[in-house]
Amino acid sequence: MRGGRKFAALPWVSAVVVVVVLFLDPLSAQLAADLQWKPATATWYGDPEGDGSDGGACGYGTLVDVRPLRARVGAVSPVLFKDGEGCGACYKVKCLDKNICSRRAVTIIVTDECPGGYCSGGNVHFDLSGAAFGRMAIFGENGQLRDRGVLPVIYRRTRCKYPGKNIAFHVNEGSTNYWLSLLVEFEDGDGDVGSMHIRQAGSSEWMEMKHVWGATWCIVAGPLEGPFSVKMTTLSTSRTLSARDVIPRIWSPKATYTSRLNFS
Repeated sequence: MRGGRKFAALPWVSAVVVVVVLFLDPLSAQLAADLQWKPATATWYGDPEGDGSDGGACGYGTLVDVRPLRARVGAVSPVLFKDGEGCGACYKVKCLDKNICSRRAVTIIVTDECPGGYCSGGNVHFDLSGAAFGRMAIFGENGQLRDRGVLPVIYRRTRCKYPGKNIAFHVNEGSTNYWLSLLVEFEDGDGDVGSMHIRQAGSSEWMEMKHVWGATWCIVAGPLEGPFSVKMTTLSTSRTLSARDVIPRIWSPKATYTSRLNFS
């Protein structure tokens, strides 16, 4: 009864609380969930000290062989791959066996998908490069850790960091003035892309691009006239960034054009 009188005396308090919860709860819940360590499993592939996949389902190609992706690549199960929209996201992965595992987590970048085996059935699984997997071990135990095969781990999202890099757009082979296909590279922060729009020369209209596969987006229209501005929205937190005239008037398929911007 005492609680009922309290709310009756201050009706505006409950109204304010409801408004705050409605506006803040979804984002706060997402951020809190990303910071929580969750259980998963991990394996490794490729050479024991190698960088992992040659290319991968995200379409990054030879970028996986050079820094900053080198030795940090990872294939993930479909629940994290998200039909390619999870490409570029970064995770910390840590094993818990104190006899062989160090206290540090390894940071990996999603560059590939592992669709079968441990990755199937809705499981959260990381198939890491041999180098990334071995980095979870205490000094001198890299080989012994890899001999374990499948390993129980914990994981959480982390911000992607590409020091000295800005977001770049690789024009995929086969692109024309009527079919323009772009691969997104080096996105800081969330790392993932939820939507992309493009604006051509002399226009105020942002035209929606379609997600094709991996980190690749395209638009079918035309004739399209450069220079092109590109607007991206992250999948995880809906942050938006616009790169003005990032692709020049005279552009070429297989060329990469770097913006002056990044999310951090």
